[in-house]
Amino acid sequence: MSEHHRIAIVGAGLGGLVLARVLHVHGIATAVYELDTSPTVRNQGGMLDIHVESGQAALRAAGLFDEFRALVHPGGEAMHIVDKHGAIRVTDSGGDGDRPEIDRNDLRRMLLNSLPDSTIRWGAKVTGVRALGAGRHEVTCADGTTCTTDLLVGADGAWSKVRPLVSAATPEYSGISFVECDLLDAAAEHPATAELTGDGAMFALADGKGLLTHHETDGSVHTYVAAAVDWASQLDTSDTAGAKAAVLEHFHDWDARLRALIADAEDPLVVRPIHTLPVGHRWDRVPGVTLLGDAAHLMSPFAGEGANLAMLDGAELAAALVADSDIEQALAAYEMALFPRSAALAAESAANMTMMFGEDGLDRLIDMMSGHREAVG
Repeated sequence: MSEHHRIAIVGAGLGGLVLARVLHVHGIATAVYELDTSPTVRNQGGMLDIHVESGQAALRAAGLFDEFRALVHPGGEAMHIVDKHGAIRVTDSGGDGDRPEIDRNDLRRMLLNSLPDSTIRWGAKVTGVRALGAGRHEVTCADGTTCTTDLLVGADGAWSKVRPLVSAATPEYSGISFVECDLLDAAAEHPATAELTGDGAMFALADGKGLLTHHETDGSVHTYVAAAVDWASQLDTSDTAGAKAAVLEHFHDWDARLRALIADAEDPLVVRPIHTLPVGHRWDRVPGVTLLGDAAHLMSPFAGEGANLAMLDGAELAAALVADSDIEQALAAYEMALFPRSAALAAESAANMTMMFGEDGLDRLIDMMSGHREAVG
């Protein structure tokens, strides 16, 4: 027998969870459909810097700001900018702490714990959605179960199953790929590299390539090896030694401490091609359905806005639904603010990617960061 929900959210990422939490605070129940079989089935990623105007605003709306502050990584806002020879060109202690860092796993766990146990349908892989008319939709899962809903929210990421209801746009490869790897217990086992990368983030750029790292709360250093290389087609990640050797070929003349981020990584390498939706992606109002987060505005990570914007989307959509009992009017108000906000940040992310991996990327990054510090000061 099919269930019916006033509001069904596909995807239990940060944006979907913030939406569910803020609505819960206001006494509005939701059902969240998540393909993962449990909260701990996979690692959710590394550190996030949470911005005052977006992520922090969303957590305040969710009534979770104090809990969030208790979970932040002290010193995580520190930054080193390094050249390929291992010379530290810029060091920054993190300023006044207006963008505190938190482990994405801790943040998601906090949001999950703030919801009634019945909210999340774990192991519910959505395989199809269809319009039923009058703004109602049906959701079908891989196990054959279905539900109907008055409002369907696609919070299901880059390859959203909900997006085709409102838009024909699909993600395109940006030309940049990441290889992710970790140095465990970095300070004790890899002290020279840990000292170079620092307590927070490090950016090492040269020759259209980069090593982007962050010191995690568990003492590891997480690295994103970034380059205009289609790692997915070139690397056999089941052969860890061979994959490391292939990646290191692209960094043969880099400092040994930087190369150690790859050479001494303990776990298998993980390949992540960077895909984006068109800058300014938008859609015409479709009754009973909308999108948030990467489903709505997938962008490169080079402005640090993706997770923050997803959480703000969730909080803003919830606020619109609380303020107006007419679902269509609420969705129209939400999307009117969503489109220009996400377009501006997607354009910034695209510009930063071009800057960082273009000619003189290191010097241009230093200039940008220097300008930001002067503006803040």
